[in-house]
Amino acid sequence: MKKAKSNLTKKKYLPYTANEWLLAIFDLFVVVACFVLSVIIVQFSMLDDAMIPMLKLLPIVFILAFLSFFALRIFKIIWRYSSVKDYLKLSLACLLVACGLSIFDSIFKFIQPRRDAINIYITFLGLSVGIHILFRLSYAFAYAKYKDKDIPIKRKRTMIIGAGYAANSLIDELGRKNSSLYPVCLIDDDETKIGRSLNDVMVVGNTSEINQAVIRYQVDLIIFAIPTASKDRRREILQICMKTGCEVRALPHISELIYNQDISNQTHEIKIDDLLGRDPIRFDNTDVKNFIHNKVVMVTGGGGSIGSELCRQIVRFEAKQLIIMDIYENTAYEIQQELIRKYPTFNLRVEIASMTDRDKMEQLMQQYHPDVIFHAAAHKHVPLMETNPEEAVKNNVFGTLNMVQLADKYQVKKFIMISTDKAVNPTNVMGATKRMCEMIVRNSAEKAQYTEFAAVRFGNVLGSHGSVIPLFREQILNGGPVTVTHKDIIRYFMTIPEAVLLVLQAGTFARGGEVFVLDMGKPVKILDLAENLIKMMGKKPYTEIDIKFTGLRPGEKLYEELLMDDEGLQKTANDKIFVGHQIVVDPVEFPKKLAELRKYCDENDKKKIVKCLAETVGTYVPDARYFGDIMNNGESDEII
Repeated sequence: MKKAKSNLTKKKYLPYTANEWLLAIFDLFVVVACFVLSVIIVQFSMLDDAMIPMLKLLPIVFILAFLSFFALRIFKIIWRYSSVKDYLKLSLACLLVACGLSIFDSIFKFIQPRRDAINIYITFLGLSVGIHILFRLSYAFAYAKYKDKDIPIKRKRTMIIGAGYAANSLIDELGRKNSSLYPVCLIDDDETKIGRSLNDVMVVGNTSEINQAVIRYQVDLIIFAIPTASKDRRREILQICMKTGCEVRALPHISELIYNQDISNQTHEIKIDDLLGRDPIRFDNTDVKNFIHNKVVMVTGGGGSIGSELCRQIVRFEAKQLIIMDIYENTAYEIQQELIRKYPTFNLRVEIASMTDRDKMEQLMQQYHPDVIFHAAAHKHVPLMETNPEEAVKNNVFGTLNMVQLADKYQVKKFIMISTDKAVNPTNVMGATKRMCEMIVRNSAEKAQYTEFAAVRFGNVLGSHGSVIPLFREQILNGGPVTVTHKDIIRYFMTIPEAVLLVLQAGTFARGGEVFVLDMGKPVKILDLAENLIKMMGKKPYTEIDIKFTGLRPGEKLYEELLMDDEGLQKTANDKIFVGHQIVVDPVEFPKKLAELRKYCDENDKKKIVKCLAETVGTYVPDARYFGDIMNNGESDEII
């Protein structure tokens, strides 16, 4: 550690370079010249009498200038990227020289009369500050104009929404970097700004005139640069921008914006959650921190989209130890390396294992004795699980059964299972297995001696593995078509952080057997998402990028539900989280059905597995195209 500190110190105080010494010599020459010029201006009529005291003071001027400029590190400033703060430091250095000279001369009285001495020092201060700043401004202007010769042949004509501080900084950065973006106009709803210019770019109208301005100024790209805008206003303006057919980017919200870095590098493609129709859901994290702090926590499926975000938050809330368990080593390795980089001293363990391997799971429970388990591991891909129902049941149902049984055996305090809206009135194998997982959690809660079990149910997660957004982006980049299963299909959506906060908050509420549900706002049409994403990427739907309707996939339905009809809703302490009524599970028949299902899984009998699922989950109706009349007589020649 001492060696590292020494290296850092050495780096911080590197010797001056040749260029810096040249600048230092120039600055000292300017200071001395300004002093001589000040004496000439003030005492021109008695110049001969002034020469001797002036010559005596020149070494003092030189020394004071060197000490002041060196102390304030004026020679280390990169002036082509200078700010107001840098010019203030330069002015302060000149002021220190003038004050030092005044004090020195007041003691030794080199310059007479004294009234002339004061005038000389005031003139000297004005000259030295003015000449130094003028020289540096000229240098910065010349550098910006002539230094970079590789000007892009094709620069995107850019409209900036907002004419405030962020827009000004953005225009300034684009000019300095000689960017491929060329600001041609500004839009702002402040009527007092319209017709005026900001950093040489004209404010041409308000947001209702965006479309006309795009046409008039031949805009290729729009950048939304109002980081203080509310979510609703942001969404409203972005909707207008997308109708123009231009590519759209945005600066992040004020809470995420980093003003001391290059602001132009902070623009990003519009996040699809900007257009979801609701504000992001926020939670009071106090209870969550108390829940996680100093606990040993295990996350199954810890390399997945939800699992990995759970791991990030668990470390942030200062768990005592985190055990990441996953069958897929690549994603487990990625989150492991990320957490090691950010939290090198944290007690982190990664175990590659399948939750279907009960012996291995028992070994891990004996080894770690977790206080809390977040159960995120599952097979989730609907079409693949339709054709591989035995794997869905083995992993989702019996993997979960292993985990809940071992949790209570090893006295885990809380067990939170990640469920899905597809578990409600399921039309596919994946949804039916997750509904069975909810039933297992409920049944285990009734019999548990040590563990509080609960499930958390939410809809589709933006940005997760298998989410439609990455697929749509890839299809658009490849020139289309974008594939949507049905023009009327709708889904509930939430962001990964929202989903994870719900899971963590549910952990604080859980008392045994609950299914927690998030108020996710209005469902979103997948077709609208596809069209908006195409527009955001600067393309026109159906002309530049086609949209193709492929038909519902096996087990897919037009809409998802978050609650069954008989579940109802009960409020929690958080007005965005509700709990459904307790699931009714027959304590005698349910274990029998599990045993029957295990037998069919051992035999890999797809048809009997699906039939048993349908008998156990009463609301599950298998897809007729795949399972024919299996529910009528159990005999179908339909091939799965």
